Amino acid sequence: MLEFQKCENVRMVYGLSNVLTMKRVHISCCITLGEGVRYRKGERGEEFQSGFINSLDESTQESKLRYIQNFKWTDTLQGQVPSAQQDAVFELISMGFNVALWYTKYASRLAGKENVTEDEAKEVHRSLKIAAGIFKHLKESHIPKLITPAEKGRDLEARLIDAYIIQCQAEAQEVTIARAIELKHAPGLIAALAYETANFYQKADHTLSSLEPAYSAKWRKYLLLKMCFYTAYAYCYHGQTLLASDKCGEAIRSLQEAEKLYAKAEALCKEYGETKGPGPTVKPSGHLFFRKLGNLVKNTLEKCQRENGFIYFQKVPTEAPQLELKANYGLVEPVPFEFPPTSAHWTPETLAAFDLTKRPKEDSTKPKPEEVVKPVKEPDIKPQKDTGCSIS
Repeated sequence: MLEFQKCENVRMVYGLSNVLTMKRVHISCCITLGEGVRYRKGERGEEFQSGFINSLDESTQESKLRYIQNFKWTDTLQGQVPSAQQDAVFELISMGFNVALWYTKYASRLAGKENVTEDEAKEVHRSLKIAAGIFKHLKESHIPKLITPAEKGRDLEARLIDAYIIQCQAEAQEVTIARAIELKHAPGLIAALAYETANFYQKADHTLSSLEPAYSAKWRKYLLLKMCFYTAYAYCYHGQTLLASDKCGEAIRSLQEAEKLYAKAEALCKEYGETKGPGPTVKPSGHLFFRKLGNLVKNTLEKCQRENGFIYFQKVPTEAPQLELKANYGLVEPVPFEFPPTSAHWTPETLAAFDLTKRPKEDSTKPKPEEVVKPVKEPDIKPQKDTGCSIS
């Protein structure tokens, strides 16, 4: 059984919730409900909200209530000025988006504990997969239904949603790598998992490449340093595999590449810390898991060089080996997600109880320039003690 009590690896995985800031809702108008309409205790908001969207007879027709209310939400990268749409679908998507962000925050909180148990590590893994599944469901099933497409750089825009999905997968996979290392699985498997994780981070960075640097540069620096870090991991463990196959010269070159990429990741950590943008600044280079890789690369390279000097006498290639690694196990897929069915409280009588004559006469979907939503103070999710972890 994997013992996570002293596994610092898990604490490296919760960057997403720090890159992003929790969305907050700001509703600008109210609809008067008829007598007897209540929000049942324990009922999920999505069950209630879907009654504003779907027809009660389950036909393809939409509810007459879909466009009667204006909803405003702030975005993770756009500061405190909200975006708004007079569309209940926009509200449902935004609620789902916030639930997904909650799961990333929950994973962050668990991973930031001083002593992370095996069950808690599994919960971190599960929460990130659930978050990815929610983001994916919103992208595929609900965002296309919006009458007004999301503005560029807003949370519901395709590039950002894709980045959220990919990064959740990448961070969940970091937990898988931590487990593989702790259980001393074959270096080839660890190398493949690290390579696949690095590819996730590279893909997320590429997804954000066309966004305005003013609000994407800091996030992209974080993704790049993670990509370099896990590529260094891949080359390090690939070098161990080559050495075990008596390919000492190639192993040395693989470890040299790992050393080079680790140095690049360290430089990117510094650049990331100096880059301005949304979200707090974390310090991955100060974390024990980050520093341990540097020692592992150094020690393994020295071992390969000694073995080559005493036994193999192989020439070290000038070109680094091409990583064509494919993990057959441990790859993370989003957990499938569906919104719950419409609440049983939605009946023809409930629908008739809405008094549409009491709508505000003026309810512009365009937020006023001076309309700013104040930040909501979030609970402290830092580790209980100074554990060497600076990502919180």
